[in-house]
Amino acid sequence: MSTTKDSAAFPPEIQSRLEAGGLRRTLLTRAVVGVFLDPARVDLSHPQVLAMLTTRGLAVDRVTLYRLLDRLAACGVLLRRSDLQTRIWRYRLAPLEVEATEPLFECEGCHRQYPLVDQVGGRGEAWAGLFSELARSGHRHLSIHGTCPSCADDSAAPSSPQKGVSG
Repeated sequence: MSTTKDSAAFPPEIQSRLEAGGLRRTLLTRAVVGVFLDPARVDLSHPQVLAMLTTRGLAVDRVTLYRLLDRLAACGVLLRRSDLQTRIWRYRLAPLEVEATEPLFECEGCHRQYPLVDQVGGRGEAWAGLFSELARSGHRHLSIHGTCPSCADDSAAPSSPQKGVSG
């Protein structure tokens, strides 16, 4: 693969996050990020990513892949979440327009993520202060979990408790 073609394949936001995280653009790094650049592939588990890479002819050690997925999440290229039903980690490409330290609201129903500032508008000064302090301490991919309005409307059981932060 040529370096010029390879550089053009990654959006600048991903490239800068890789550099900031100290990750080299190895063949495996490029292949893993390439899997997540396909918009049809979201919320993939480690075994799913491993199977896709194997199908592409890459022999990958599963522990090495675990470590790389976690490093990609740590530097803001991927988002990592725990699937509460299956108890496995799932990964997706982090939104490119959102800074890795910007807090997100994640819907437990559809697993969409929204920047928290879009959800609380000007009423979020207290949250912003809390999340800014956590970000200064090195925390990344901060989120509040709950149910988005679309999923709440789809819920047929009014007696089921809503998850998340009340306020």
